[in-house]
Amino acid sequence: MLLLTPAGDLQAQRIDGARGRYDLALILAACALASLGVVMVGSSSIAVAEGQHVGAFHYLQRHLMFLGLGLGAALVMARLELAWLQRHALPLLGLGAVLLLLVFAPMIGVRINGARRWIRLGPLGFQSVEAVKIIVVVYLSSYLVRHRDDVQGTLLGVIKPIGIAALFAALLLAQPDFGSATLLMAVVLGMVWLGGARLRDLAILGVAVTPLLAWLAFSQDYRVKRLTSFLDPWADPFKDGFQLTQALIAVGRGEWFGVGLGGSVQKLFYLPEAHTDFILAVLAEELGFAGILLVLVLFACLIGRGFVIGMRALEQNRHFAAYCAFGISLMLGLQALVSIGVNLGVLPTKGLTLPLISSGGSSVMMTCAAIGLLARVSYEVSRADNAMMALVAQRQPLAVRP
Repeated sequence: MLLLTPAGDLQAQRIDGARGRYDLALILAACALASLGVVMVGSSSIAVAEGQHVGAFHYLQRHLMFLGLGLGAALVMARLELAWLQRHALPLLGLGAVLLLLVFAPMIGVRINGARRWIRLGPLGFQSVEAVKIIVVVYLSSYLVRHRDDVQGTLLGVIKPIGIAALFAALLLAQPDFGSATLLMAVVLGMVWLGGARLRDLAILGVAVTPLLAWLAFSQDYRVKRLTSFLDPWADPFKDGFQLTQALIAVGRGEWFGVGLGGSVQKLFYLPEAHTDFILAVLAEELGFAGILLVLVLFACLIGRGFVIGMRALEQNRHFAAYCAFGISLMLGLQALVSIGVNLGVLPTKGLTLPLISSGGSSVMMTCAAIGLLARVSYEVSRADNAMMALVAQRQPLAVRP
Protein backbone atom coordinates (compact mmCIF):
# COMPACT_ATOMS: atom_id res chain seq x y z
CA MET A 1 0.00 0.00 0.00
CA LEU A 2 1.30 3.50 -0.82
CA LEU A 3 1.54 5.67 2.26
CA LEU A 4 2.71 9.20 2.89
CA THR A 5 5.68 9.92 5.08
CA PRO A 6 5.49 13.01 7.29
CA ALA A 7 7.52 14.84 4.62
CA GLY A 8 4.82 14.13 2.05
CA ASP A 9 6.74 11.70 -0.19
CA LEU A 10 5.20 8.47 -1.43
CA GLN A 11 6.51 5.40 0.36
CA ALA A 12 5.68 1.77 -0.36
CA GLN A 13 4.70 0.11 2.89
CA ARG A 14 1.93 -2.29 3.83
CA ILE A 15 0.05 -2.21 7.11
CA ASP A 16 -1.73 -5.48 7.74
CA GLY A 17 -5.39 -5.07 8.56
CA ALA A 18 -5.62 -1.47 7.33
CA ARG A 19 -9.12 -0.94 5.95
CA GLY A 20 -11.08 2.05 4.82
CA ARG A 21 -14.66 3.26 4.98
CA TYR A 22 -16.93 4.40 2.21
CA ASP A 23 -18.14 7.98 2.49
CA LEU A 24 -21.56 7.76 4.17
CA ALA A 25 -22.82 11.21 3.12
CA LEU A 26 -21.99 10.44 -0.53
CA ILE A 27 -23.87 7.14 -0.43
CA LEU A 28 -26.89 8.58 1.39
CA ALA A 29 -27.20 11.46 -1.08
CA ALA A 30 -27.01 9.06 -4.03
CA CYS A 31 -29.59 6.72 -2.46
CA ALA A 32 -31.93 9.64 -1.75
CA LEU A 33 -31.71 10.85 -5.36
CA ALA A 34 -32.28 7.32 -6.68
CA SER A 35 -35.29 6.84 -4.38
CA LEU A 36 -36.76 10.15 -5.47
CA GLY A 37 -36.17 9.08 -9.07
CA VAL A 38 -38.10 5.85 -8.57
CA VAL A 39 -41.07 7.76 -7.19
CA MET A 40 -41.05 10.35 -9.98
CA VAL A 41 -40.55 7.82 -12.79
CA GLY A 42 -43.52 5.88 -11.45
CA SER A 43 -45.64 9.03 -11.28
CA SER A 44 -44.63 10.56 -14.61
CA SER A 45 -44.65 7.45 -16.83
CA ILE A 46 -48.03 5.84 -16.09
CA ALA A 47 -49.96 7.84 -18.67
CA VAL A 48 -47.28 7.34 -21.33
CA ALA A 49 -47.16 3.59 -20.70
CA GLU A 50 -50.94 3.25 -20.82
CA GLY A 51 -51.02 5.25 -24.04
CA GLN A 52 -48.53 2.83 -25.58
CA HIS A 53 -50.53 -0.18 -24.25
CA VAL A 54 -47.50 -1.70 -22.51
CA GLY A 55 -48.89 -1.74 -18.98
CA ALA A 56 -49.16 1.12 -16.52
CA PHE A 57 -45.92 0.27 -14.70
CA HIS A 58 -43.82 -0.69 -17.72
CA TYR A 59 -41.36 2.20 -17.43
CA LEU A 60 -41.19 1.94 -13.65
CA GLN A 61 -40.36 -1.77 -13.85
CA ARG A 62 -37.79 -1.06 -16.55
CA HIS A 63 -36.25 1.71 -14.45
CA LEU A 64 -36.05 -0.56 -11.41
CA MET A 65 -34.38 -3.27 -13.49
CA PHE A 66 -31.68 -0.90 -14.75
CA LEU A 67 -31.29 0.57 -11.29
CA GLY A 68 -30.63 -2.96 -10.02
CA LEU A 69 -28.05 -3.50 -12.77
CA GLY A 70 -26.57 -0.13 -11.88
CA LEU A 71 -26.28 -1.17 -8.25
CA GLY A 72 -24.32 -4.21 -9.39
CA ALA A 73 -22.04 -1.99 -11.50
CA ALA A 74 -21.56 0.36 -8.54
CA LEU A 75 -20.57 -2.53 -6.28
CA VAL A 76 -18.04 -3.75 -8.84
CA MET A 77 -16.51 -0.28 -9.18
CA ALA A 78 -16.46 0.18 -5.41
CA ARG A 79 -14.43 -3.04 -5.05
CA LEU A 80 -12.03 -2.33 -7.92
CA GLU A 81 -8.57 -1.09 -6.95
CA LEU A 82 -7.76 2.32 -8.44
CA ALA A 83 -4.26 1.04 -9.24
CA TRP A 84 -5.82 -1.45 -11.67
CA LEU A 85 -7.77 1.30 -13.43
CA GLN A 86 -4.65 3.44 -13.66
CA ARG A 87 -2.64 0.60 -15.23
CA HIS A 88 -5.35 -0.16 -17.79
CA ALA A 89 -6.36 3.44 -18.64
CA LEU A 90 -5.05 3.26 -22.23
CA PRO A 91 -6.76 -0.06 -23.12
CA LEU A 92 -9.97 1.34 -21.62
CA LEU A 93 -9.64 4.40 -23.85
CA GLY A 94 -9.38 2.07 -26.85
CA LEU A 95 -12.52 0.28 -25.66
CA GLY A 96 -14.29 3.63 -25.48
CA ALA A 97 -13.36 4.41 -29.08
CA VAL A 98 -14.64 1.01 -30.19
CA LEU A 99 -17.95 1.59 -28.38
CA LEU A 100 -18.45 4.90 -30.18
CA LEU A 101 -17.60 3.34 -33.55
CA LEU A 102 -19.95 0.38 -33.01
CA VAL A 103 -22.99 2.67 -33.24
CA PHE A 104 -22.21 3.03 -36.96
CA ALA A 105 -21.82 -0.72 -37.53
CA PRO A 106 -24.63 -2.47 -39.45
CA MET A 107 -26.74 -4.88 -37.39
CA ILE A 108 -25.19 -3.53 -34.17
CA GLY A 109 -25.81 0.21 -34.19
CA VAL A 110 -29.42 1.33 -33.79
CA ARG A 111 -30.91 4.50 -35.25
CA ILE A 112 -33.60 6.10 -33.09
CA ASN A 113 -35.23 9.45 -33.94
CA GLY A 114 -32.63 10.08 -36.62
CA ALA A 115 -29.60 9.56 -34.37
CA ARG A 116 -27.23 6.59 -34.14
CA ARG A 117 -26.36 6.57 -30.43
CA TRP A 118 -27.21 3.04 -29.35
CA ILE A 119 -25.78 -0.42 -29.81
CA ARG A 120 -27.90 -3.54 -29.55
CA LEU A 121 -26.97 -5.99 -26.79
CA GLY A 122 -29.42 -8.85 -27.22
CA PRO A 123 -32.88 -7.59 -26.23
CA LEU A 124 -31.44 -4.41 -24.70
CA GLY A 125 -29.96 -1.23 -26.11
CA PHE A 126 -26.92 0.54 -24.70
CA GLN A 127 -25.92 4.16 -25.26
CA SER A 128 -22.15 4.08 -25.75
CA VAL A 129 -21.46 7.62 -24.61
CA GLU A 130 -22.55 6.85 -21.05
CA ALA A 131 -19.66 4.43 -20.61
CA VAL A 132 -17.30 6.62 -22.63
CA LYS A 133 -17.72 9.54 -20.23
CA ILE A 134 -16.38 7.45 -17.33
CA ILE A 135 -13.60 5.98 -19.49
CA VAL A 136 -12.42 9.44 -20.57
CA VAL A 137 -12.34 10.58 -16.93
CA VAL A 138 -10.22 7.56 -15.96
CA TYR A 139 -7.82 7.99 -18.90
CA LEU A 140 -7.44 11.73 -18.39
CA SER A 141 -6.78 11.19 -14.68
CA SER A 142 -3.96 8.81 -15.64
CA TYR A 143 -2.64 11.27 -18.23
CA LEU A 144 -2.57 14.15 -15.76
CA VAL A 145 -0.52 12.02 -13.36
CA ARG A 146 1.97 10.85 -16.01
CA HIS A 147 2.39 14.23 -17.73
CA ARG A 148 1.78 16.62 -14.84
CA ASP A 149 4.84 18.80 -15.57
CA ASP A 150 3.93 19.16 -19.26
CA VAL A 151 0.30 20.04 -18.50
CA GLN A 152 1.30 22.61 -15.90
CA GLY A 153 4.15 24.14 -17.89
CA THR A 154 3.55 23.93 -21.65
CA LEU A 155 0.81 24.65 -24.15
CA LEU A 156 1.49 21.37 -25.96
CA GLY A 157 0.90 19.46 -22.73
CA VAL A 158 -2.59 20.96 -22.60
CA ILE A 159 -3.33 20.46 -26.29
CA LYS A 160 -2.70 16.68 -26.23
CA PRO A 161 -5.44 15.59 -23.77
CA ILE A 162 -7.90 18.12 -25.18
CA GLY A 163 -7.10 16.84 -28.67
CA ILE A 164 -7.90 13.27 -27.62
CA ALA A 165 -11.18 14.44 -26.12
CA ALA A 166 -11.92 16.38 -29.31
CA LEU A 167 -11.62 13.16 -31.35
CA PHE A 168 -14.21 11.52 -29.12
CA ALA A 169 -16.39 14.63 -29.37
CA ALA A 170 -16.15 14.42 -33.17
CA LEU A 171 -17.47 10.85 -33.07
CA LEU A 172 -20.34 12.06 -30.89
CA LEU A 173 -21.13 14.89 -33.30
CA ALA A 174 -21.29 12.35 -36.14
CA GLN A 175 -24.09 10.45 -34.35
CA PRO A 176 -25.21 13.36 -33.85
CA ASP A 177 -25.08 14.08 -30.10
CA PHE A 178 -24.16 17.73 -29.62
CA GLY A 179 -25.20 17.79 -25.95
CA SER A 180 -22.96 14.89 -24.89
CA ALA A 181 -20.05 16.21 -26.96
CA THR A 182 -20.33 19.59 -25.24
CA LEU A 183 -20.57 17.98 -21.81
CA LEU A 184 -17.53 15.79 -22.48
CA MET A 185 -15.39 18.73 -23.58
CA ALA A 186 -16.50 20.80 -20.58
CA VAL A 187 -15.52 18.00 -18.18
CA VAL A 188 -12.13 17.56 -19.86
CA LEU A 189 -11.41 21.30 -19.74
CA GLY A 190 -12.38 21.38 -16.07
CA MET A 191 -10.12 18.44 -15.26
CA VAL A 192 -7.17 19.92 -17.16
CA TRP A 193 -7.59 23.19 -15.27
CA LEU A 194 -7.81 21.37 -11.94
CA GLY A 195 -4.71 19.44 -13.02
CA GLY A 196 -2.76 22.70 -12.92
CA ALA A 197 -2.91 23.97 -16.51
CA ARG A 198 -2.13 27.66 -16.88
CA LEU A 199 -5.11 29.90 -17.54
CA ARG A 200 -3.30 31.59 -20.42
CA ASP A 201 -2.90 28.25 -22.21
CA LEU A 202 -6.58 27.50 -21.78
CA ALA A 203 -7.45 31.02 -22.95
CA ILE A 204 -5.34 30.59 -26.10
CA LEU A 205 -7.13 27.33 -26.90
CA GLY A 206 -10.50 28.94 -26.16
CA VAL A 207 -9.87 31.77 -28.60
CA ALA A 208 -8.66 29.30 -31.24
CA VAL A 209 -11.66 26.96 -31.09
CA THR A 210 -14.43 29.54 -30.55
CA PRO A 211 -15.07 29.97 -34.32
CA LEU A 212 -15.30 26.19 -34.71
CA LEU A 213 -17.77 25.91 -31.83
CA ALA A 214 -19.87 28.72 -33.28
CA TRP A 215 -19.93 26.99 -36.66
CA LEU A 216 -20.95 23.68 -35.08
CA ALA A 217 -23.72 25.36 -33.10
CA PHE A 218 -25.20 27.16 -36.10
CA SER A 219 -24.46 24.68 -38.89
CA GLN A 220 -27.67 22.70 -38.39
CA ASP A 221 -31.17 24.17 -38.37
CA TYR A 222 -32.33 22.04 -35.44
CA ARG A 223 -29.41 23.27 -33.31
CA VAL A 224 -30.17 26.88 -34.18
CA LYS A 225 -33.81 26.39 -33.21
CA ARG A 226 -32.80 24.83 -29.88
CA LEU A 227 -30.40 27.67 -29.15
CA THR A 228 -32.90 30.40 -29.97
CA SER A 229 -36.30 28.98 -29.02
CA PHE A 230 -35.55 28.98 -25.28
CA LEU A 231 -35.07 32.77 -25.38
CA ASP A 232 -38.76 33.26 -26.19
CA PRO A 233 -40.61 29.93 -26.32
CA TRP A 234 -43.98 31.72 -26.35
CA ALA A 235 -43.18 33.14 -29.79
CA ASP A 236 -43.93 29.70 -31.24
CA PRO A 237 -45.61 27.74 -28.41
CA PHE A 238 -47.01 24.99 -30.65
CA LYS A 239 -43.85 24.12 -32.56
CA ASP A 240 -40.25 25.00 -31.67
CA GLY A 241 -41.16 26.27 -28.21
CA PHE A 242 -43.68 23.54 -27.39
CA GLN A 243 -41.56 21.46 -24.98
CA LEU A 244 -40.35 24.45 -23.01
CA THR A 245 -43.73 26.17 -22.76
CA GLN A 246 -45.30 22.98 -21.42
CA ALA A 247 -42.43 22.56 -18.95
CA LEU A 248 -42.81 26.15 -17.75
CA ILE A 249 -46.55 25.64 -17.31
CA ALA A 250 -45.80 22.60 -15.15
CA VAL A 251 -43.27 24.54 -13.06
CA GLY A 252 -45.70 27.43 -12.64
CA ARG A 253 -48.56 25.18 -11.55
CA GLY A 254 -46.41 23.69 -8.79
CA GLU A 255 -45.98 27.00 -6.93
CA TRP A 256 -44.47 26.45 -3.45
CA PHE A 257 -45.49 22.92 -2.46
CA GLY A 258 -46.97 21.44 -5.64
CA VAL A 259 -50.33 20.00 -6.57
CA GLY A 260 -49.57 16.71 -4.86
CA LEU A 261 -47.78 13.53 -5.88
CA GLY A 262 -49.49 12.04 -8.91
CA GLY A 263 -51.54 15.18 -9.54
CA SER A 264 -49.62 16.53 -12.54
CA VAL A 265 -51.71 17.48 -15.55
CA GLN A 266 -48.80 18.24 -17.88
CA LYS A 267 -47.62 14.62 -17.83
CA LEU A 268 -50.92 13.60 -19.46
CA PHE A 269 -49.53 13.84 -23.02
CA TYR A 270 -48.95 17.61 -22.87
CA LEU A 271 -45.27 17.51 -21.87
CA PRO A 272 -43.09 15.37 -24.19
CA GLU A 273 -40.44 13.19 -22.55
CA ALA A 274 -42.12 13.68 -19.16
CA HIS A 275 -40.34 10.70 -17.58
CA THR A 276 -36.90 11.35 -19.13
CA ASP A 277 -35.54 14.76 -20.17
CA PHE A 278 -38.33 16.81 -18.55
CA ILE A 279 -38.94 14.82 -15.39
CA LEU A 280 -37.90 17.78 -13.24
CA ALA A 281 -40.82 19.80 -14.64
CA VAL A 282 -43.23 17.08 -13.48
CA LEU A 283 -41.48 17.00 -10.10
CA ALA A 284 -41.87 20.79 -9.86
CA GLU A 285 -45.57 20.55 -10.67
CA GLU A 286 -46.25 17.81 -8.12
CA LEU A 287 -43.83 18.82 -5.34
CA GLY A 288 -43.43 22.52 -6.05
CA PHE A 289 -40.48 24.75 -5.23
CA ALA A 290 -39.83 22.60 -2.17
CA GLY A 291 -39.24 19.59 -4.43
CA ILE A 292 -36.81 21.48 -6.65
CA LEU A 293 -34.97 22.74 -3.59
CA LEU A 294 -34.70 19.17 -2.29
CA VAL A 295 -33.17 18.04 -5.58
CA LEU A 296 -30.67 20.92 -5.53
CA VAL A 297 -29.64 20.18 -1.94
CA LEU A 298 -29.14 16.47 -2.67
CA PHE A 299 -27.02 17.17 -5.75
CA ALA A 300 -25.03 19.79 -3.83
CA CYS A 301 -24.32 17.20 -1.14
CA LEU A 302 -23.37 14.50 -3.66
CA ILE A 303 -21.10 16.70 -5.76
CA GLY A 304 -19.70 18.58 -2.78
CA ARG A 305 -18.65 15.32 -1.12
CA GLY A 306 -17.01 14.29 -4.38
CA PHE A 307 -14.84 17.41 -4.41
CA VAL A 308 -14.05 17.05 -0.70
CA ILE A 309 -12.91 13.47 -1.30
CA GLY A 310 -10.79 14.67 -4.23
CA MET A 311 -9.14 17.39 -2.13
CA ARG A 312 -8.35 14.87 0.60
CA ALA A 313 -6.75 12.59 -2.00
CA LEU A 314 -4.62 15.52 -3.20
CA GLU A 315 -3.43 16.11 0.35
CA GLN A 316 -2.22 12.50 0.37
CA ASN A 317 -0.46 12.93 -3.00
CA ARG A 318 -2.88 10.40 -4.50
CA HIS A 319 -3.31 12.39 -7.69
CA PHE A 320 -4.98 9.72 -9.81
CA ALA A 321 -7.65 9.20 -7.16
CA ALA A 322 -8.11 12.96 -6.82
CA TYR A 323 -8.55 13.54 -10.56
CA CYS A 324 -11.02 10.65 -10.80
CA ALA A 325 -13.08 12.23 -8.01
CA PHE A 326 -12.92 15.66 -9.63
CA GLY A 327 -13.84 14.29 -13.06
CA ILE A 328 -16.84 12.27 -11.87
CA SER A 329 -18.05 15.19 -9.75
CA LEU A 330 -17.74 17.58 -12.70
CA MET A 331 -19.56 15.14 -14.98
CA LEU A 332 -22.50 14.63 -12.61
CA GLY A 333 -22.63 18.28 -11.60
CA LEU A 334 -22.58 19.71 -15.12
CA GLN A 335 -25.12 17.19 -16.41
CA ALA A 336 -27.46 17.95 -13.51
CA LEU A 337 -26.96 21.69 -14.02
CA VAL A 338 -27.78 21.48 -17.72
CA SER A 339 -30.83 19.26 -17.16
CA ILE A 340 -32.20 21.55 -14.45
CA GLY A 341 -31.47 24.62 -16.55
CA VAL A 342 -33.31 23.15 -19.54
CA ASN A 343 -36.39 22.32 -17.45
CA LEU A 344 -36.47 25.83 -15.99
CA GLY A 345 -35.98 27.52 -19.36
CA VAL A 346 -32.59 29.12 -18.68
CA LEU A 347 -30.62 26.84 -21.05
CA PRO A 348 -31.40 25.52 -24.54
CA THR A 349 -32.69 21.98 -24.86
CA LYS A 350 -29.81 19.48 -24.89
CA GLY A 351 -31.47 16.11 -24.38
CA LEU A 352 -29.49 15.26 -21.23
CA THR A 353 -31.17 13.26 -18.48
CA LEU A 354 -31.17 14.24 -14.81
CA PRO A 355 -28.73 11.79 -13.14
CA LEU A 356 -30.36 9.11 -10.96
CA ILE A 357 -33.83 10.67 -11.37
CA SER A 358 -34.74 10.46 -15.06
CA SER A 359 -35.92 7.17 -16.51
CA GLY A 360 -33.26 5.49 -18.58
CA GLY A 361 -31.20 2.38 -19.13
CA SER A 362 -27.53 2.93 -19.85
CA SER A 363 -27.65 6.39 -18.24
CA VAL A 364 -28.89 4.98 -14.93
CA MET A 365 -26.40 2.10 -14.96
CA MET A 366 -23.36 4.22 -15.79
CA THR A 367 -24.32 6.94 -13.31
CA CYS A 368 -24.40 4.27 -10.61
CA ALA A 369 -21.03 2.99 -11.82
CA ALA A 370 -19.61 6.52 -11.64
CA ILE A 371 -20.82 6.89 -8.06
CA GLY A 372 -19.29 3.51 -7.30
CA LEU A 373 -15.96 4.89 -8.56
CA LEU A 374 -16.36 7.93 -6.30
CA ALA A 375 -17.08 5.61 -3.38
CA ARG A 376 -13.92 3.63 -4.21
CA VAL A 377 -11.85 6.82 -4.06
CA SER A 378 -13.36 7.63 -0.66
CA TYR A 379 -12.53 4.10 0.55
CA GLU A 380 -8.90 4.27 -0.53
CA VAL A 381 -8.47 7.75 0.95
CA SER A 382 -9.90 6.51 4.25
CA ARG A 383 -7.75 3.39 4.07
CA ALA A 384 -4.60 5.46 3.59
CA ASP A 385 -5.53 7.61 6.60
CA ASN A 386 -6.10 4.53 8.77
CA ALA A 387 -2.88 2.92 7.57
CA MET A 388 -0.92 6.05 8.39
CA MET A 389 -2.41 6.22 11.87
CA ALA A 390 -1.56 2.55 12.42
CA LEU A 391 1.99 3.18 11.22
CA VAL A 392 2.39 6.15 13.57
CA ALA A 393 0.98 4.11 16.46
CA GLN A 394 3.48 1.30 15.78
CA ARG A 395 6.36 3.77 15.93
CA GLN A 396 5.32 5.23 19.28
CA PRO A 397 7.88 4.32 22.00
CA LEU A 398 6.57 2.10 24.76
CA ALA A 399 5.86 3.91 28.01
CA VAL A 400 8.42 3.14 30.75
CA ARG A 401 6.91 2.23 34.06
CA PRO A 402 8.37 4.05 37.09
